[in-house]
Amino acid sequence: MNIVTIAYKSIRQRSLASVLTSLSVALGVTLMVAVLVINGTIERMFNQSASGYDLIVGPKGSALQLVLNTIYRVSQPIENLPYLYYQELQEDSRIEAVIPFALGDVTEEGAFPIVGTIPLYFKVEYVPGKNFRTKGHFLRSPFDAVIGSAVARQNGWKLGDQFVMVHGGAESDHVHDEKFTVVGILAPTGTPNDKTVFIHLSGFYMVAGHDKPLDEAIKRWRDFNGEDPLTEEELQAEIERVEKESGHAEDDGHNHAGHEGHDHHETPDIQKEVTAVLVRMKGNKYGSFLTIQFQAELKEGFKAQAVNPVRQIRWLMDNIVGNVKTVLYILTSLIIVVSAVGIFVSIYNSMSDRRKEIAIMRALGARRSTVFSIILSESILLCLSGGIMGLLMGHGLVFVAAPIVEARSGLLIDPFSFELLELAIVGILVVLASLVGFIPSITAYRTDVAKTLSD
Repeated sequence: MNIVTIAYKSIRQRSLASVLTSLSVALGVTLMVAVLVINGTIERMFNQSASGYDLIVGPKGSALQLVLNTIYRVSQPIENLPYLYYQELQEDSRIEAVIPFALGDVTEEGAFPIVGTIPLYFKVEYVPGKNFRTKGHFLRSPFDAVIGSAVARQNGWKLGDQFVMVHGGAESDHVHDEKFTVVGILAPTGTPNDKTVFIHLSGFYMVAGHDKPLDEAIKRWRDFNGEDPLTEEELQAEIERVEKESGHAEDDGHNHAGHEGHDHHETPDIQKEVTAVLVRMKGNKYGSFLTIQFQAELKEGFKAQAVNPVRQIRWLMDNIVGNVKTVLYILTSLIIVVSAVGIFVSIYNSMSDRRKEIAIMRALGARRSTVFSIILSESILLCLSGGIMGLLMGHGLVFVAAPIVEARSGLLIDPFSFELLELAIVGILVVLASLVGFIPSITAYRTDVAKTLSD
């Protein structure tokens, strides 16, 4: 009979105390595993969501706010950029692709953010190596809409359904009359796209109130370019010129249900605005010379700013999310340490009842080192059994919580995902068990056989 078998039989003799002790370790490991898996998922989601583009061009202001609003749609837009500036970016020879974003409205049902954009958005990989997939088709006509998987699930929308949007956020009571039709439902991506509604940018500008008043638009464009403000006479002449050149668009040839009675004229470009522009530089390399050069140019000017989303998210993860993660790690580690102390107390208290047993073993020829190893093995077995139980319970907890988290937040969690740090937990438990089992093992090692048997 080897040492491990003897240790196992000794644990079985104190089955209730042993089970409770192992369970306390298991609960600590369960929390640790859940934190590791969920934190790993969140980090991947944040990093992946920010890695599809080299830069985000937006108004001057908070760089982090620009990223959170454009990529994650969790903050209010800083300001808008003139649509004409977006057209200028299209002509920049250093840029491979520019994709405009127009934000600010939400759905009446569910208050999901609405993004006005162009069909090119769905042709670009949302993360490296992954393309959008959809049931139905992507944006084609002005009043088409493509919805994320979480939007479809929560609102119960299907292809062909129509919806209206609320101007200025969920708390506004300004509901637009125009209706958009669901023509595509995105497959789950595990990104903020799952909780977003995308509409055609041309349709966005046909909605009443989405065009800037012409006099303000002209002044804004001249100020944006640093030109001298217009006199009243010059402004009126400019307004008449723009109105004459723009005219009214003919019927686009599509039968948009729910739009009868509305005059959807073509908005002059000067009256259009975008919230931000997603940019992919030629070469598509993070930190490339063209990217750095372009950022430097905007930084020196007054028009806009170019923000690297990966860098901003890395700062967020390191300085804010990282601190929360550290606190959770400390708390779960303390739980495991307290459980280890429980193992120490359990084994140490049992030593007084086992002195005669140990003395008999010694009298039958067991060496001091053998007795020492048996007690130490008990401590390690209790910790390891609790650790293995905790690993299973941790992934079981994530498995149960995954659909709930997905339904509430749109965050896709793979319950079978495995973090490398979980491997370290096993090693840490062995070391911890050795430490807490050392003193009881020394006590057993020093047992006086003659005195114990005579007593």
